[in-house]
Amino acid sequence: MDQYQSTLDYLFNSLPMYQRQGQAAYKPGIGNIIELCDILDQPQNSFPSIHIAGTNGKGSTAHLLSSILQEAGYKVGLYTSPHLVDFRERVKINGKPISKAAVISFVDQYKVAFETLNTSFFEWTVALAFKHFKNEDIDIAIIETGLGGRLDSTNIIKPLIAVITNIGLDHVQFLGNTLDKIAFEKAGIIKANTPVVIGKYQEETAPVFEKKAKEENAPLIKAYESKHNYTSTLEASYQKENISTAITTIKTLVNITDQFLINASAIEAGIKNISINSGLKGRFDRINKKPLTFCDCAHNEDGLKLIFNQIENYKYQDLHLVYGTVNDKDVSNIVKQIPIDAKLYLCAADIPRSMPVRELTSYFKHQSYITSKSVAEAYQTALNNAQDNDLILIAGSTFIVSDLYSYLENET
Repeated sequence: MDQYQSTLDYLFNSLPMYQRQGQAAYKPGIGNIIELCDILDQPQNSFPSIHIAGTNGKGSTAHLLSSILQEAGYKVGLYTSPHLVDFRERVKINGKPISKAAVISFVDQYKVAFETLNTSFFEWTVALAFKHFKNEDIDIAIIETGLGGRLDSTNIIKPLIAVITNIGLDHVQFLGNTLDKIAFEKAGIIKANTPVVIGKYQEETAPVFEKKAKEENAPLIKAYESKHNYTSTLEASYQKENISTAITTIKTLVNITDQFLINASAIEAGIKNISINSGLKGRFDRINKKPLTFCDCAHNEDGLKLIFNQIENYKYQDLHLVYGTVNDKDVSNIVKQIPIDAKLYLCAADIPRSMPVRELTSYFKHQSYITSKSVAEAYQTALNNAQDNDLILIAGSTFIVSDLYSYLENET
């Protein structure tokens, strides 16, 4: 086993990891990351940043911001989670993942010190990102929260702008079971005298953001009231909201500081070249033409609703859905979004947190389905059964899409 793989094994298997294990690994609070950053000599204070929270759309918005800033000539750090195929996707500079050598060096150097704090996997990755961005002397970082906002490890930064995308019912066991409770947690990234951009108007959440912004004397900017005419290569119509949020954030950045000069052509090029510049994947990606095949990381009720609305824009005979989820989702509400006539291929991603297929089938008592031992098998079965004029969709979990990409990469 090579040194990089053994380093990953340590991070994945020796440390609590929410994405794989779920609630047992969730450790809210920023106490640990404060101590970790003390050990690292406060790397988070060495670069300006933009902080992004939200239920859906925060990853796309983060990648859009990174791409636009890259087109304007800046060296941009991007921290997102979870990764799809390679751990290094979480920490990028101008779309290039952190090197294997940098990951190995960081873990080797700080392993002993960090272990004394019972550091979680997510805390390790946040600390790694901050230190890497400092070492590489970036111009600005785009930092996406992991889960929530108020108690998220990323919330140690003092950003130039906070951004909150839409709010939906997700991770309710941690964040609350109503939109206003979840919004309260996301609003925790709003800082004193720091502009906050709100991506979507929602009746239940608007008062929460307005109250917090007023308490912090933070200018509140409503991206949903702005009109933009930029075109995008992103196929999903739901990206219009994220594009509007990103553009409003960029214009706010230009207005509040003369440190960044970003013109309309950089914005246009950044939106157009997002996949090339930032490596955005898993957002209604077209992976095959015949049959027309898309994959999307949509994993909650709101996200899947948007995806099924999206496919109504295409002409096809039958819908084949490769679907799996994790064991802490409210599947009973999620499955209501699935068209009753969809041909189902139920599977589980290769992580402990996956909902077992035998449990998943209990939610589809009135629909026929085919079960599979893996995402790869489910996808291949759907591909074998579909006609050229059908549509295949792979969705339900980031980890379903992750397994799909891993399979496709191994096939090429």
